[in-house]
Amino acid sequence: MSAPELTRTSRGHRDRLSVVKPRRSRQWVLGRVVTHGCILVGVVLSLFPFYWLLVMSTSTTAQIFGYPPNLLPSTHLLENLRNVVGNIDLLGAMLNSFIVAGSLAVLVVLLDSLAAFAFAKYKFPGRDVLFAVLLITFLVPGNLSLVPSFVLMSELGWMGQLQALIVPGAANAFGIFLLRQFAQASIPDELIESATLDGAGFFRTWWSIAIPMLRGGLAFLGIFTFVTAWNDYIWPLVVLVDPGRQTLQTALAQLNSVYTTDYGMIMAGAVVSVVPLIGIFLIGSRHFIANIAAGALKG
Repeated sequence: MSAPELTRTSRGHRDRLSVVKPRRSRQWVLGRVVTHGCILVGVVLSLFPFYWLLVMSTSTTAQIFGYPPNLLPSTHLLENLRNVVGNIDLLGAMLNSFIVAGSLAVLVVLLDSLAAFAFAKYKFPGRDVLFAVLLITFLVPGNLSLVPSFVLMSELGWMGQLQALIVPGAANAFGIFLLRQFAQASIPDELIESATLDGAGFFRTWWSIAIPMLRGGLAFLGIFTFVTAWNDYIWPLVVLVDPGRQTLQTALAQLNSVYTTDYGMIMAGAVVSVVPLIGIFLIGSRHFIANIAAGALKG
């Protein structure tokens, strides 16, 4: 092939590449725009209920049911909060909820990680059978245990006491299953063998190796347990017969009147109950997000 023919061929290739690159570039930009647009729509749809809750907490009942609806905050937030404090023991109920939810989060994280570590990294007689029985408990609805649990708490003399909310939920099958999967994937067997050769016992290995390496799963389980216990309503309603020892959710339920309902006051109480959950999520989420990012970098 002569030099002029080679020159024409190379020019033809460059012309085709110059046509393909802009097309690919436009497709890439269009894909990014569509992706970010979908994400933005999802974020707006997720946040709008919280925004609407805030708007209602600053409004009166008449404003809430007015037409057309007012999408901007009003000026009655302090008044609604004063009505909440005047009708229920808000601070006492929040303290009880913090005690119950915090205690459950700590106990579930410790006990479930202990059991999960044993199921994942140690072999003992009946391990698989015991784990299968544990998984079967997922099939049992939680409401079926209300009556037996009520009878047990009554026999123990714990009716009306906060320990009736803490002790029965100190460990659960979901947390054990979740952390077992984390442990199998993130803790090498060689590390356990090295610790054993160095003379570390089970509890020392669990505390020094398993707990740091399961930080992401522990953070998620702790947040999940805290939120679940904070929002629990049925079991505290059954057990806490003393009005002075109610949790926040059962106390807020008393704001509903038989004849009239102040929805602005109820929404203000709901805002108060949501704020601690947001703080707990912001504090704990960075741990499992950092863990996920570290796993992606390793991969």
